[in-house]
Amino acid sequence: MPTSRATLFSALVGAMRRFGRHTPGQWEDMKPGTYSYGDLVKMTLALGRLVTRISAEGEHIGILMPNMAATVCLMIGASAFRRVPCMLNYTAGTEGMQNACHTARIKTVVTSRAFLDKANLTDEVARLRGIRLVYLEELRGELSALDKIWLMAWALWFPIRAVPAGDSEAAAVVLFTSGSEGKPKGVVLSHRALLANVRQVMETIKFAADEKVFNCLPIFHSFGLTGGTLLPLLSGARLVLYTSPLHYKVIPELVRDKRCTALFATGTFLNQYARNAQPSDFASLKYVVAGAERLAEQVRQLWQDKFGIDIIEGYGATETAPVLSVNTPEDNRHGSVGRLLPGIESHLVAVPGIHNGGELHVRGPNLMSGYYRYDRPGELERPASEMGVGWYNTGDVVDMTPDGFLSVVGRLRRFAKVAGEMVSLEVVEDIARAVSAEAMHAATSTADLSRGEAIVLFTTDSDLTREQLTAAAQGLGYPEIAVPRRIKVVESLPLLGSGKVDYVRLHRMGTQAA
Repeated sequence: MPTSRATLFSALVGAMRRFGRHTPGQWEDMKPGTYSYGDLVKMTLALGRLVTRISAEGEHIGILMPNMAATVCLMIGASAFRRVPCMLNYTAGTEGMQNACHTARIKTVVTSRAFLDKANLTDEVARLRGIRLVYLEELRGELSALDKIWLMAWALWFPIRAVPAGDSEAAAVVLFTSGSEGKPKGVVLSHRALLANVRQVMETIKFAADEKVFNCLPIFHSFGLTGGTLLPLLSGARLVLYTSPLHYKVIPELVRDKRCTALFATGTFLNQYARNAQPSDFASLKYVVAGAERLAEQVRQLWQDKFGIDIIEGYGATETAPVLSVNTPEDNRHGSVGRLLPGIESHLVAVPGIHNGGELHVRGPNLMSGYYRYDRPGELERPASEMGVGWYNTGDVVDMTPDGFLSVVGRLRRFAKVAGEMVSLEVVEDIARAVSAEAMHAATSTADLSRGEAIVLFTTDSDLTREQLTAAAQGLGYPEIAVPRRIKVVESLPLLGSGKVDYVRLHRMGTQAA
């Protein structure tokens, strides 16, 4: 557990003192030059002080920025000066961003003109209602001579004393879910939760200071924030920040050129990187960690065959900052997501109609402070489940071996009740991948008068047939009831910014196609 005054800022300062102020090449992004720990502390102090000019203490500030060192420093600096940074998903569209701002009562958003222009977001952001936009380019220009004296003569030498006293239970960041109930929820993560989760991971995977992480997962997503950014920050590892996980041909080349040793990504992205990479592109990688969605066995095998790399799979939720369990290089059990991290308690609740495992409830030091909901904006709803206050119901059905390894059976919302039987939609997708490994597949369900629900499979494989799926199901030992009734061919699947399939949108597509 972090101390009562430990914050992201104090952790950054602690890393600087441990690993050195002058560490050229510690962090780099797609801008020219690199950053040392001293540079990061300096930028964090400066941006945090500037944020106080545009906000009040305790105010929620939207941050609409790409993966850049300045984005991380802005987030940490805002929280150091007792503002609450809220990381907006710029792939969510105007409505998604507007709903997030409403949910967290955000009135001011810090962004960048250059970023909006390059990402073709200027018009979308301009349509936000009731939001004041503050551009980083202009904000930096407001750093006065007095500010520079404060920074160079005082704050850089006594950084902890230069900011208000820290509180580990204060909100460090607000992240937003994808809105599976129709509107995004704001997940409030304290300094305690984030720092505890990084330390839990570091106790499980011996991540050393000589590693070099490549992070293209967006910082507005918990996996990209904690695993891809805060873990290297606290461990002393070097970090390369890249602006988009969608550049499938560019990323393998950058990993090769930067000689990165660790890559965090979703299974969907790992599949695309492997298919666009040369065998030599990933020769420097020691750790490839998959999370945020189930890792397909075909993707694992592709990486093993093409690069000789055994992917490490983990599991978590935004509400748990996010990592709950992870395999290790020394004990990597395929088909599982590893053991629970140290300090996490769990309980499996039986689910009618599902015979293996139960619904996972957890509690631990990495648990969120609570939710903001759209219909109660800015009002913190503390975590609770049928296990009691301070527990979180993951909504996932998991099975656990006697020695503690978890396997995810499926998300409870991702089961279809077909003719009275509970069918995992993830099993449906596994069947499709067994037939057509190179295409993308995602299953949803729609109402059916005769069978309760019917399964619809969306696929990018125009040649896929139900007969092929039936044969594959028999070969894998799955019941025929798991074979989809309808197959819909699409050019591409809808994806969230994190790389996961957008099942909310997919369900709407299935309903429209019914």
